Amino acid sequence: MADNKFDLEERLIDFAVIISNIVEGLPNTRLGNYIAGQLVRSGCSPALNYGEAQSAESRNDFIHKMKIILKELRESFISQKIIERKKLFAVNEVVLVKDECNQLISIFVKSIDTAKKNNLK
Repeated sequence: MADNKFDLEERLIDFAVIISNIVEGLPNTRLGNYIAGQLVRSGCSPALNYGEAQSAESRNDFIHKMKIILKELRESFISQKIIERKKLFAVNEVVLVKDECNQLISIFVKSIDTAKKNNLK
């Protein structure tokens, strides 16, 4: 089980690094700067919040922190769609990071559901 946590943590860190690369490559325009600001926060936040979730004070606290991660991933996904449609960054790289973001969203949806079910026991 510990290996799975480590792998997810590593995926979130890698995701944050990829997001930072995209943010650094966005154009210095009003839209580029706005999206960059939003994306740097929502894209790096899941890795940091995951660390907090691992030290949650209760199961409810854990679920709450996991929901924050999910919210940030969903925000990042929308930002990536805007970047892709507006062609603000290399589309092939955005497609890959969107896929990883979507996979992470699925993982966290399932993890939250499982934690909620376990909380009822």
